[in-house]
Amino acid sequence: MRDLGIIPAPEAGAAGDEASPYVNLSRRAFVGGAGLFVLGVALAGCSTYVEPDIDADGFDLPDAGPSPLTEVRGGDATPALWIAIDKDGAVTITCHRSEMGQQVWTSMAQIVADELEADWDKVTIVQAEGHERYGDQNTDGSRSVRFNFHRLRVAGAAMRKMLVAAAALYWKLPEDQCSAKAGLVSNSQNDETLSYGNLAELAGRLAVPAEADITLKTPREWRYINAEIPSLTVPRIVRGEGTFGIDVQRPGMVHAVIARPPQLFGRVGSFDDAKTLAVPGVLSTMRLPDARPPALYQPLGGVAVVARNTWAAIEGRRALEIAWADGPNAGYDSETYAAQMQATARRSGKVRRSRGNVGAALAAAETRVTAEYYAPHLGQTPMEPPSATAEWDGDRLECWACVQDPQSTRETLAGALGIDKELIKVTPTWLGGAFGRKSKPDFVIEAALIAREVGKPVKVTWTREDDVRHGFYHSVSAQYCEAGLDKDGTCTAWLHRSVFPPISSTFDNSVSEPSDGELGMGATDVPFAAPNLRVESGNAKGHLRIGWLRSVANIYHAFAVQSFAAELAHAAGRDQKDYLLELIGPPRQLDPAAEGAKYGNYGASLEEYPIDTGRLRQVAEKAADMAQWGRKLPDRHGLGIAVHRSFLSYVATVIEVAVGKDGALRIPGVWVAVDAGTVINPRHVRAQVEGGTIYGLSNALYGAITAKNGAVVQDNFPSWRVLRMGEAPRDFKVEIIASDAPPGGVGEPPTPPAAPALANAIFAATGHRLRTLPFIGAEGDTLRLPPRQTA
Repeated sequence: MRDLGIIPAPEAGAAGDEASPYVNLSRRAFVGGAGLFVLGVALAGCSTYVEPDIDADGFDLPDAGPSPLTEVRGGDATPALWIAIDKDGAVTITCHRSEMGQQVWTSMAQIVADELEADWDKVTIVQAEGHERYGDQNTDGSRSVRFNFHRLRVAGAAMRKMLVAAAALYWKLPEDQCSAKAGLVSNSQNDETLSYGNLAELAGRLAVPAEADITLKTPREWRYINAEIPSLTVPRIVRGEGTFGIDVQRPGMVHAVIARPPQLFGRVGSFDDAKTLAVPGVLSTMRLPDARPPALYQPLGGVAVVARNTWAAIEGRRALEIAWADGPNAGYDSETYAAQMQATARRSGKVRRSRGNVGAALAAAETRVTAEYYAPHLGQTPMEPPSATAEWDGDRLECWACVQDPQSTRETLAGALGIDKELIKVTPTWLGGAFGRKSKPDFVIEAALIAREVGKPVKVTWTREDDVRHGFYHSVSAQYCEAGLDKDGTCTAWLHRSVFPPISSTFDNSVSEPSDGELGMGATDVPFAAPNLRVESGNAKGHLRIGWLRSVANIYHAFAVQSFAAELAHAAGRDQKDYLLELIGPPRQLDPAAEGAKYGNYGASLEEYPIDTGRLRQVAEKAADMAQWGRKLPDRHGLGIAVHRSFLSYVATVIEVAVGKDGALRIPGVWVAVDAGTVINPRHVRAQVEGGTIYGLSNALYGAITAKNGAVVQDNFPSWRVLRMGEAPRDFKVEIIASDAPPGGVGEPPTPPAAPALANAIFAATGHRLRTLPFIGAEGDTLRLPPRQTA
């Protein structure tokens, strides 16, 4: 198996399994106090150890005592949890979030190493297993940097202070005459230096300083934060190193694929496995428990085929003869359901935010504009479908899987298997993309159930067909918008009604009302300055497993809001960019709760992360400047703009399209401005913005999951299309707005503006207004253009 550094939860006196391919940090004890010290271990590729060898036992030190950094903002910042230094000066940093291509390994290392004043060339990062000691490990919601920026800085700075204190003890100098830089501590008296490797053992015996005694660097002093540090993972991927879910190997391992019911809560009526067992390499079959409402993260049931290799398991599944029994969603037809949701959206709903008197303002308006928008189910479809390996040792379970949240996986396994979670170890591998799918660990439960039955380690592999047909889908949505304009075209009334099956229906099938959190993703937090504004919601029942997908409800809300803003500009005879800025209004800070909304602000305080329309205006103006807004365009070319705040960051997207008379679409250029507050690595932020925008364009053009008789129709490429290389924008520019605001999200915010900017550009080029996603569809080649819109 290819080597990936994995950190298990430390156990007192644990020596680790010498046969394990994973790095066990208990083999080189942590630096950081509380009685822990560094065990000198030579690491391959590290420099040779140099004297002096400072013996910690040669100093009369008091008991270090407990760490005072266990409850800093963000969680435990005790250096021992995050940093290990060996006698060669090699620094090992633990990453507790899952690496799925977003470069969290690199960004976490940059934060710690900067405050630690480590030599970057001696920094190695390893993956933590799922354990409560690390705090929140859910790699979701664009929160990895935002949740951990402060505490990781504190951990690095605390360790730096301890190393400086150790040097001061050795030299018998005041600490203020010693300073650290690039893995060395020097003193101002005679310019002598000691390496971190020299000092590690002594520093590990010192008390961890309190946060009040720690001095964090100023931004001017940063060396790695906000620097374009190359990825720590990409070179390893290119060399074929690192471990993804499919790479895990265990002695005696067998392989399994599963035939799952086509409908949610469908079940096996009967099955005949005679032909399956005749396939060479097939070992056995196993019927899995039927899924019952609510869906939760439980497996869908069906029949597992266990074989010596994955190919034999797939062939054995193909030979299975199964009669499926219908479940309660057998009548679900997505086309019929769309019409029902649209009818709901046309009726008054539950008021979720209100300002002024929208009814009176609409009645008095010079012009009234209405529009309806529809967004279908979407699938995450990461490049790597789900995969998990499970192994039992008596009543203990160990799992290796491409999961976004190993802690919730561990807890879910405990509930599903009826065992104590302390008997379960979950190690996240690298993830070949995720987009929200791999935070639902149903595939890990499948592996554990089968492994317990067959008594051997089992790897469960999902094929692309499994992933498309049996996922947790982004919710389908119908949106209704209405506005009133005065004689000058100014918006005096704004009404937005949103209808969609909520994510919570997956956890309680009786729930049909959208949550405050979902509505707070682009609906109740709409930043417009119209004097009369109302946001309503309607109910819709879920018939598939509804889950989160990159940027969640922001996708359909931004599509409706930003498309409708451009429609109002057209009705007013105004430039869409200028009109959008007028809708946003002057720079100010908003509080949706002041107008009756229950607004969570992505779990952050509005004091620290206000809704700042000045920042929103800034990205809009910047993106427009980047695209040279207002320039003369060739015939049937158009520019579209959209802005959106999500996950506490601000993004504006301008897209240029060229549309042939036959509806053939080209995208000559995309320009994106992003204000994500403090940025750790601009190179990786630009990559995330490019990827998030392409993801949004792909869904806008082709993405649609549909259902007939409760079963998903799509199965694989090309019935589920994604944007192809030749269709990608020819020119793509990203500008990051310099900001000293706290870090916002990056992975998800670029996705929501993509679809409305594209729709607005298509309208500018053709006069055809597209209000239904997708614009082309998986089996099409040209835009599905409705009749032209007239003023």
